[in-house]
Amino acid sequence: MKITQIELFVVPPRWLFVKVSTDAGLVGWGEPVVEGHAETVASAVREIEDFIVGKDPSRIQDLWQMLYRARFYRGGAVMMSAIAGIDQALWDIKGKALSVPIYDLLGGAVRDRMRVYSWIGGDRPADVAQQAKDRVAQGFTAVKMNATDETHFIDSFDKLERVLERVASVREAVGSAVGIGVDFHGRVHKPMAKVLGRELEPFHLMFIEEPVLPEHNEALREIAAHTSIPIATGERMYSRWDFKNLLAEGVVDVLQPDLSHAGGITEVFKIAAMAEAYDVAIAPHCPLGPIALAACLQIDAVAYNAFIQEQSLGIHYNVGNDLLDYLTDPGVFAYADGFVPLPTAPGLGITINEEKVREAAQRGHRWRNPVWRREDGSIAEW
Repeated sequence: MKITQIELFVVPPRWLFVKVSTDAGLVGWGEPVVEGHAETVASAVREIEDFIVGKDPSRIQDLWQMLYRARFYRGGAVMMSAIAGIDQALWDIKGKALSVPIYDLLGGAVRDRMRVYSWIGGDRPADVAQQAKDRVAQGFTAVKMNATDETHFIDSFDKLERVLERVASVREAVGSAVGIGVDFHGRVHKPMAKVLGRELEPFHLMFIEEPVLPEHNEALREIAAHTSIPIATGERMYSRWDFKNLLAEGVVDVLQPDLSHAGGITEVFKIAAMAEAYDVAIAPHCPLGPIALAACLQIDAVAYNAFIQEQSLGIHYNVGNDLLDYLTDPGVFAYADGFVPLPTAPGLGITINEEKVREAAQRGHRWRNPVWRREDGSIAEW
């Protein structure tokens, strides 16, 4: 079997899909996208075409190593996301060729279903208490919300008080049994992250996410000294080499590699194993589309330390199209009691509605994240 063609589809709301075809008639799907940079990643995937067309798609490890090591410049969001999408598609082909889910090829499942959480609020969260109650009524047992809007290196405490009020309202609305994740989103700088981490303690959070940007991971040790809340990070880290020093420092409790950014199934399987050796959980990052979620569930199935999965149904980014819109069988992601069953069909376990994908790609998208400025006019982290 040989790879014959790579096709790319920029589809709303903000996704990029790749289809890898073979001379045996089998195809695989992947989701190689950096949010806000779909066309950039598409160009990187087109460069990959020169290396893999004509190759045997079953040699996934060899193709991964070639795409990572044989091109001299490596790593980073764009190149690793391009590899990730191709990697997902190759595993999809292999699972279909052998008529098994991908997780069976990785040693078999360690669980039957995966706990999931739902987003509440938006970039500037408001009315989160009612949204949290609605999600619990839908069966979710955990929610996540953004913490702040624009913040400065040192800011007034009233901004933090507004965060505390919102989190308090959610905790009061859902009770103690529901997990609450609070995403700092890299918007908070170290001085304020220390304060906010301490002040959030009474709400017994599931985790605080990206309390500082990954380029400041050295600050996590100081932040961890101010709070007992589990610290999660990793969506903007792209390989096991990015994660190894963080694990060695012993300051993180939850890794959040993204299956569409961190080298795909092949690489995140290795990252998860590294994390388990340090007694660190994983909760794959996935505010993306159905292919990315299906890939995450393959890793969740086999990673003993996977404890919860992000998913994008109803997230504030999904305007016009949502998670289930490009599937022929939306029931594959049948959430119940806060869990989703593992997909059982071969490969990724989903069937893409290709006609709908091609139609949507005619519209495409130009999604960009907002540009925020502080009160003084300087650029703020989004």
